[in-house]
Order: sequence, then structure tokens, then C-alpha cells
Amino acid sequence: MDGFIINILEQGFIFSIMAIGVYITYKILDFPDLSVDGTFALGAAVTASSLLKGINPFTSLILAFIVGCLAGGVTGILHVKLKITNLLSGILVMIGLYSINLRIMGKANIPLFSQNTIFSSRISPVIIIFIFAILTKVALDLFLKTKLGFVLKATGDNPQMVTSLGIDIGTIKIIGLMLSNGLVAISGSMMAQYQRFSDVGMGTGIIVMGLASVILGESVFKKAHFLLPTTTAILGSILYKASLSLALKLGLPPTDLKLITCIIVVIALSLNGKKLNLGFKALKIFTPGGVKIASNKKSAKSFQ
Repeated sequence: MDGFIINILEQGFIFSIMAIGVYITYKILDFPDLSVDGTFALGAAVTASSLLKGINPFTSLILAFIVGCLAGGVTGILHVKLKITNLLSGILVMIGLYSINLRIMGKANIPLFSQNTIFSSRISPVIIIFIFAILTKVALDLFLKTKLGFVLKATGDNPQMVTSLGIDIGTIKIIGLMLSNGLVAISGSMMAQYQRFSDVGMGTGIIVMGLASVILGESVFKKAHFLLPTTTAILGSILYKASLSLALKLGLPPTDLKLITCIIVVIALSLNGKKLNLGFKALKIFTPGGVKIASNKKSAKSFQ
């Protein structure tokens, strides 16, 4: 039983970093970024190739973050500069990353059983993963308290006001997408080192997992106002992995995992009392501008 719980915590904390990245685009920017499926696998691919070349495992995490930021930047440029819709921008990058990941790895999957990873030390993996998750949460919380962080939140909440202050919201969106995909790539890098293999298809469905984690955390802990959104994203990720693990433990076949994920999202949305509006121009799962920061005069003055 202890191993069962530890496994949930290990994978939950790894995916929580990805969930925090998804939180940035969907909750703060109100941007339906589907490129994270490719970015997650990109982080794993870069890490696998780096480890095979003898690069330090921790350095490979940094490399994964950098390439993830670049991928997010491409999504932002397609949307902001080329005026391609947000959904299509993410889809195009996701499709393109599949070929890029194959080129990086040279084949569909790479085993890492004989390579040193961040988990090769005597420290328990759950402790290492927990530290990374907390560092990610704290770093983002501190960043969102900076002037740029306030502008990032205001861009999703009230872009007209940000524009009226002479701030280029397009650049802010690109920065947000870069940060989001960088975190997703780190999560993919850690998962590759945790599982000791990288596969070109390991990012499939990641966006749904991220959304499920964010929505589940927001739904279950919506009355716990003392919890920051990044905290609920972490808790939601653990709850999500616990739900899947429990379903498997009860005898459900692994082939039903996607169906279980779908049910979890539906239940979470029902608990949250939100409406899911699907459209090509916008995918609104949360209340638009979920971070109410630009609606008060005090916040507006802080940008000037």
C-alpha cells in the first residue's frame, strides 16, 4: 500500500509541473494551447538525446526548458504575428513537433536504463520530485507578483485596458506561452528520467491531463480561498493520478484510462459549476479572465 501511495505522489508531482504550465495558458491567458502535447514529448526527447551524449541530467532539464520555451514562442508568433487562430496555432506546432521529436531521438523510442538520471542518487525519487514541484510553484508565485506578472494576468483578464496603457499584449502572450511550454517540457524531461525511457508518443493526451488536474483542483478546493491557484493545480494533479491508479487497482483495464479521464473532467466541471464552450475562436473552460486583477483601479495604476 505504501508503494501504491508513493507511486501516486511521484507521478502526481511530475505532472503537477505540467499542470502549472497549463494553468498559465488556460487560466491566466485564456489561451487554448494544444501544443503542450508535443512540448511534453519534446522535453523527453531532448533529455533522452542529452543523456545518451553524456550530458548531466540536471543540465538536460535546463535544455528541455529552453527548447520548450522556443516551442511555446513559435505558437505565440503564429498567433500574434501571423494572425492564425489560437487553437490552430497550437495544433500546427503540436503536429510539427512530432516530426521534430522523431528527428531529435532518431527513432520512435529510446531506453535510458543504463543512463544516469536525476534519480540515480540515494535520495528518494518522491523527495526529489516534490522539491522540483515546490520550487516551480514558488518561482511562478513570485513571478506573478512582479510587474510583468501583473501584466500577464491582466492580459488574460482585460486586454483592452493593457493595450490602453501602451503595452503590447502580443508580446506578453508570447512570453506567457514560452513560460508555460517551458514548464511542460521540464515535466516531460522528468517523466522520461523517471520512467527511464522516452517515446515519441508519450505526450498524447497530456493537455487533457493538465486540464483535468487544474479543473479538479479548482473544483475540490474552490472554498479553500487561502490556497493559491498553483497549489490547487498540484493537489488536483495528485487527485487525478490517484483516481486513475485507484481505477486500475479496482480492476479496470488500462485501455479504459482515456475514458476514465473523460469522466473525471466531466465530474470536475459539474462540481465547478462552469460551462464548457467549444469554439474555434476560443475554448473557455474557466470563467473568462479567471484572475481578477485588471478590474480594479489600484491594479491599473500599478502598470503606469
